[in-house]
Amino acid sequence: MVTNMLSLTATCRNKALTGLGLILSISLMSACGGGSVDVVQTPAPAPQENTPVTYSGPVAATPDVTQFKIELWDNISSQQRCGACHVQDNQSPAFARNDDINLAYNEASLLVNFSSPEDSTLVTKIAEGHNCWLTSDSACADIMTTWINNWAATESTATEIQLEAPVAKDPGANKNFPVDTGLFADTVYPLLETYCANCHTNSATIPISPYFASSDIDEAYDASKARINLDTPANSRFVGRVRDEFHNCWTDCTSNANALISAIQNMADGIDITELDEKVVYSKALTLFDGTLATGGGRYENDVIAKWEFKTGSGTTAFDTSGVEPAINLTLNGDASWVGGWGIQLTNGKAQGSTTSSKKLHNLITATGEFAIEAWVVPANVTQEGPARIISYSGGADTRNFTLGQTLYNYDYLLRTDKTNLNGQPALSTADAAEILQASLQHVVVNYDSVNGRRIFVNGRFTGDTDNTEVGNFADWNDSYAFVLGNEVSGDIPWAGSIRMVAIHNRVLSTEQVIQNFDVGIGQKFFLLFEVSEVTKVPQSYVVLEVSQFDSYSYLFSEPFFITLDTSASIPDIPLQGMRIGINGREATVGQVYQNLDTQLRQNNYIAGQGQILSTLGTIIPIEKGAELDEFFLTFEVLAEQTNVVIEADPPAPAASPDLEAQAQIGIRNFAEINASMSAVTTVPINNSAVKATFEKLKQQLPSVTNMGGFLASNQMAVTQMAIKYCDQLVETKSLRDNYFTGFDFSQNASSAFTTQARNLVLTPLTTKMLGTGLSDQPNNNDVINELNNLITRLTDCSGDKVCDANYTKTVVKAVCAGALGSAAITMQ
Repeated sequence: MVTNMLSLTATCRNKALTGLGLILSISLMSACGGGSVDVVQTPAPAPQENTPVTYSGPVAATPDVTQFKIELWDNISSQQRCGACHVQDNQSPAFARNDDINLAYNEASLLVNFSSPEDSTLVTKIAEGHNCWLTSDSACADIMTTWINNWAATESTATEIQLEAPVAKDPGANKNFPVDTGLFADTVYPLLETYCANCHTNSATIPISPYFASSDIDEAYDASKARINLDTPANSRFVGRVRDEFHNCWTDCTSNANALISAIQNMADGIDITELDEKVVYSKALTLFDGTLATGGGRYENDVIAKWEFKTGSGTTAFDTSGVEPAINLTLNGDASWVGGWGIQLTNGKAQGSTTSSKKLHNLITATGEFAIEAWVVPANVTQEGPARIISYSGGADTRNFTLGQTLYNYDYLLRTDKTNLNGQPALSTADAAEILQASLQHVVVNYDSVNGRRIFVNGRFTGDTDNTEVGNFADWNDSYAFVLGNEVSGDIPWAGSIRMVAIHNRVLSTEQVIQNFDVGIGQKFFLLFEVSEVTKVPQSYVVLEVSQFDSYSYLFSEPFFITLDTSASIPDIPLQGMRIGINGREATVGQVYQNLDTQLRQNNYIAGQGQILSTLGTIIPIEKGAELDEFFLTFEVLAEQTNVVIEADPPAPAASPDLEAQAQIGIRNFAEINASMSAVTTVPINNSAVKATFEKLKQQLPSVTNMGGFLASNQMAVTQMAIKYCDQLVETKSLRDNYFTGFDFSQNASSAFTTQARNLVLTPLTTKMLGTGLSDQPNNNDVINELNNLITRLTDCSGDKVCDANYTKTVVKAVCAGALGSAAITMQ
């Protein structure tokens, strides 16, 4: 096979290659209806506990033998793992022998590949199901890869990706799923509805996803597509589950499988073949798994003590593949499901480890006095509060060692030290105005050490938020807490969103290391080499894109470049215009970000071993048949001497504008703007503890949008309460009130304090600062002063038993202040 070395990353440690053992097939179902992207609601067998072997043989002859013992042998030599067989006088090769570590080293050296650890015999055997100690062969393979990487770790090693020429094939004639559900409803669906509805519907007694037997035909159709092979019905996953795995056969498995084949064939027969127009200039075609696995990511993971990559894709266990014992394997329960392309989605569920295994975090973090939490997350929205728990190591709603949470647009970092309380407060939060948290894929790192305290990084950048809490130690940490994702351990403070990866480091990540891990990205990625040699006349020439399954519904294509794998080839001037992505015999209807590409392939622009970059953009293409079946290719309007004139269809005539109700020309300030405005006009700092506590309590009740039509009575009540709190702090803080109400005597009784002159000392600063001056549209000062003056008169009517002492004087000023501050003068834009 023709190969070329493509250096894609800078220097990094071999140990940072954790998790290279990638499995190139995706299991579409398991157990009673388990799906490729959904949780199987059946308990997984408990992983085998590892009992370390005490070694008493000859000492290690070299430092490398010592490294082998610490990083690999100690982890595999127990009776629960390789030590049950591969020892002296038993089964060859004896790489787990316990009589002489040097001899074990010699045997193991023949079974590892340090340049490509995931291809080591020790890894591939486990990936095939040989003696995996977990319920997932892929998880065992990932962990074994990590141990081999740790053994091989050197100070500095360049990582390279070896591009491999795929088998060339033309885009095939494809059958594609019709948009309408009618054909599915008449052929395949009746069998699914009849024999699978007891499990695979959301209304079943124990609902088991995917819901391909749902009473909602659209939901059933969407769930079925990835399990139907229109080109070869006998290869459909539906058929394989019944025929090969004897899953839920309703009579005889063979005849039932044949019935499914017949139904799928009938559906396929009703679909016309999609053939590529002969005028199109196109590349060769590939599936996702025809690409070169992008294994040279170069993540920094020297101090990882726990890691979850969510590669399993099914079952109820998310495995800790850090290779550091004990593994904190997480159990998924509640509304939690798997996301295609590695990840879990949480709505009102959680993924929780045991208190016993979670103790690892306590022991290894308190030993160093510093740590980092790293995660790739996709918040479902920016309205969650609590803070909603994304990642937590805690004992309940009010006690924790640490938590990364969400409050609206903010990330919150709660950490227990001897300088914070048992709940990890005060929290460090990103600034409200920055709105750093967004409902999109984000890389988040939170650090803590004795020098900088807490620091938050989002998408490779320090947020700039300063930790004003004095640094402390972890002497008060509780080792009986549990690690949990997506909720509190008590299950009452859920977070909604997706988590693609989590890693815990027992050292902080430097700024450079944060950027390095962010740049690597997330998920199972491939380089797809679309051959264009026949068109360009450049031997072994390809347009290459990095492609990954972005989620359960789409692929991510990014950063195309041109390359030839023939190192002796020269690159003439070749025009390239209008590149589009094709899928299953036709151009994708969306995501054609490269259609405006207009460039020249030139020798001067070409870098040997790296090629010529065509674009730095990325795009999303919808999944159609599933990652194993979807076939991709590229088309070009111009490539070399071939052209295909593409005439874009005329855009449809714009629809008649709807006759909407008249919209208000004025708006309402949102929660953050109201808070900032009240602080500015009262001079009370926005971080005043009393004001801040009230704002956090009322934030969700304050206006979230600026549309006047959305302003509710409950919003006004929250505005009023905020105004009262600001005015209370203004009057009760002597320095603030003396500067604001200069000359007013707060020591007099209310019955005598409010003379005409004294009233002006209160009303003038309030109206001047809160109403503004010289504005094109503002309340009439005199009208407002008269209203507030009448309010003072009513409040200072001290007849009867009313107590009008000096304290009541403050109360009157607070009330007048709140009347102005809570008015439309502040809340309206």
